[in-house]
Amino acid sequence: MTDQAPYRQPPAPGAAPQPLPNGHAHDAPLPAASRHTVRVMTAVLVPAALATLIAMILMWPGSAKTAPDPGAGQRALATVTAITEQACPRGGKATPPCGTAAIRITDGPGRGGLQTVDLPQGPGAPKLAVGEDVVLLYYPDAVPGGRAYAVVDRQRSSGMWWLILLTVAVVLIFGRWRGLTSLAGLAVSFLVLVLFVLPAILDGSPPLLVAVVGASAIMFAALYLTHGVSVHTSVAVAGTLASLVLTGLLGAGFTSLLGLTGAGSDDSTYLTAVRSDIDLRGLLLAGIVIGALGVLDDVTVTQAVTVAELAPGAKSRRSLFNAAIRVGRAHVGSAVNTIVLAYAGASLPLLLLISASSEPVRHLLTGEFLAQEILRSAVGTIGLVASVPITTGLATLVADRSPINRVGHGRHARH
Repeated sequence: MTDQAPYRQPPAPGAAPQPLPNGHAHDAPLPAASRHTVRVMTAVLVPAALATLIAMILMWPGSAKTAPDPGAGQRALATVTAITEQACPRGGKATPPCGTAAIRITDGPGRGGLQTVDLPQGPGAPKLAVGEDVVLLYYPDAVPGGRAYAVVDRQRSSGMWWLILLTVAVVLIFGRWRGLTSLAGLAVSFLVLVLFVLPAILDGSPPLLVAVVGASAIMFAALYLTHGVSVHTSVAVAGTLASLVLTGLLGAGFTSLLGLTGAGSDDSTYLTAVRSDIDLRGLLLAGIVIGALGVLDDVTVTQAVTVAELAPGAKSRRSLFNAAIRVGRAHVGSAVNTIVLAYAGASLPLLLLISASSEPVRHLLTGEFLAQEILRSAVGTIGLVASVPITTGLATLVADRSPINRVGHGRHARH
């Protein structure tokens, strides 16, 4: 006879829910789901997955590539072989050091040749050293009589590869099989963005529709790869999908209400100049939907597993819902703080400009650029908060409240 794991009784009505194993719902041993629950989730998610697949096929971008801008110059790689510094001209706007650098072209136009370039100037310009690998822009007609090459950046490929390998190693060492599946989900997310979302928007498809379809594809692949194919993951998928739809509707409504055009940043202005056919308002909404997906899956999976843990023996579905919601409130509290800090960390230069500006804060906050950032964070937060009752409600509706043995695969353990 198989040893039975101790059964944990659900909390009494009004009592705080018991902590889940290992402190987090994702690692909890889950009870088996009833056939009714499996049928319900299959009937809901299979059509949604098919609709996502069909939409991706219909909107899949063509193979045509964007023509290169003849005025943008050509990229080249080089290694610095010598540096000659000299005094900067008086009264000029150049900042030290001034002078020239001798370089050897390693890739691109003029490969294998030696050239001379001016030392880069201006805020953020790289300070060169002998032996350093740099990125060049080759544009022989930029300045009549001037140099054909200019240093625009450092080469970082080797350092980036070491950083990526270290990250993968840490995830695999700590997460083991779960870490491998999470990396697989991350790879699928990257491929969907690079192969479908971005090319489809450039191909002229509506950005918001592309984002919804792409986010749905990422959600199905990432959640099932990371957390396994189970009814509890399916409940999380359904809750995430409903929350994404709500986030998209809120974003569309408030974008229209606030009169936002999506052209509040320098990037949007440049994009308008090079690709005037792109819907910038739709692009803004697409960014909101894709950004919201990144924080929804953790909350929805936790709520689905929490309900599954508390369901066996619960006196009623109402008490089950209330117990799981208490867990969700604590999780959302920390998640909302995470969202705010993430936006603040990514926008520190912008916050410094606001602090140093002589304009009233109310005028800055209602400007196009800041209004877009506030819209992103506010709508994302609302979608995150809404995902808790949505997922908890769905999980409660399909929960099997009969006592289930932890080791068995049905209502009773198999001997």
